[in-house]
Amino acid sequence: MSIAIDLAVEQDAWDAVPDLDGLIRRAVDAAAAGCGITLAPEAEVSILLCDDAAIQPLNRDWRGFDKPTNVLSFPAFSPLGLDRKPLLGDLAVALETVRREADQDNKTVPDHLSHLIVHGFLHLVGYDHEAEAEAEAMEALETRILAGLGIADPYAETDLVEAVAR
Repeated sequence: MSIAIDLAVEQDAWDAVPDLDGLIRRAVDAAAAGCGITLAPEAEVSILLCDDAAIQPLNRDWRGFDKPTNVLSFPAFSPLGLDRKPLLGDLAVALETVRREADQDNKTVPDHLSHLIVHGFLHLVGYDHEAEAEAEAMEALETRILAGLGIADPYAETDLVEAVAR
């Protein structure tokens, strides 16, 4: 299954990420295939690649944190009935935060961006990490999906709560 992707790049510096469109496509397809949820045949997701200045007010208004963050997920519906609802929701990803975190964690920007797209997509289809058991399940699924993309375990040396709460 191939998910339709509406990609909006609002920050020209994203162009420095090699094969950006292909990276996004591979991450979304891997997350869709690996999530274990039947999705509508015409499923689609919108992805905004922005900067810290654009994501900060979204994070403040929707999550109550007045600071930039790496990725935000806005599910269109509850996970029930996703096999009949084509619009999965929206993701927003902030370039400066992605670069800073990749540098801090000795990861490449493409690998970290792939992880954040997978992570955000899983939120759109109902996965969460509020409770410890949910966090462990989501982390294991992300790790498995990313391994299929040839990306090392993003949580190998990072506390899960620290990694996703940035």
